[in-house]
Amino acid sequence: MVPFIVVNFKTYKEGTGGNAVKLAKMCEAAALKAKNKVKVAVAVQATDIFRVAAAVDTAVVEVFAQHIDANGQGKSTGFVIAEAVKEAGASGTLLNHAEHKITDIAKRIATAKAAKLATVVCAADVAEAKTIASLTPSPDYIAIELPELIGTLVSVSKANPEVITSSIAEVRKIKNIPVLCGAGIANGEDVRKAVELGTVGILVATAVVLAKNPEKALAELIKGIGEDGK
Repeated sequence: MVPFIVVNFKTYKEGTGGNAVKLAKMCEAAALKAKNKVKVAVAVQATDIFRVAAAVDTAVVEVFAQHIDANGQGKSTGFVIAEAVKEAGASGTLLNHAEHKITDIAKRIATAKAAKLATVVCAADVAEAKTIASLTPSPDYIAIELPELIGTLVSVSKANPEVITSSIAEVRKIKNIPVLCGAGIANGEDVRKAVELGTVGILVATAVVLAKNPEKALAELIKGIGEDGK
């Protein structure tokens, strides 16, 4: 499987509006220069999906919605619907992040799949990873993120590698769903360790979005995957 790096722009000013376009183009540049085969996606606010998707080559950098609601098209107001983000240019969505927890995960995965959106669903621990793996329909990826490490630049792959290995083992007992590692990823060494532990990539925010040179920061993370994508 091709390694996958998801850069979550969150609601940082550095990743909002015109800045979202600039940041996405830097991510695109890093992906284009990479010597190893890797898939990169940027998770942006719903209001920025159209402008970001129009500014980058989505074959190089995919655009994900940071969230979608379970509502379909019809009589509802103020919701982020899967069909709308797809039409705006998104190819996937991030769900159940620690900063936006949801309860009806299965319904949102189903909604996303109906709109042909890929899904990355976050889990805070091994138990939640197992629960998510048991859902029908299944997500395309599960991202393990310890909430206490988010934004700290203290990587879960180093601080608590057991949560990654245990989550992967428990998920595989249920379904063969690829696992990403998130929370505190700071450099290429953190990525290398995460891949060694069995993940297929990472979910990252602070280390790229708030970096002095986001393109260089992402390039280092991509390099951590390995020259041959392993």
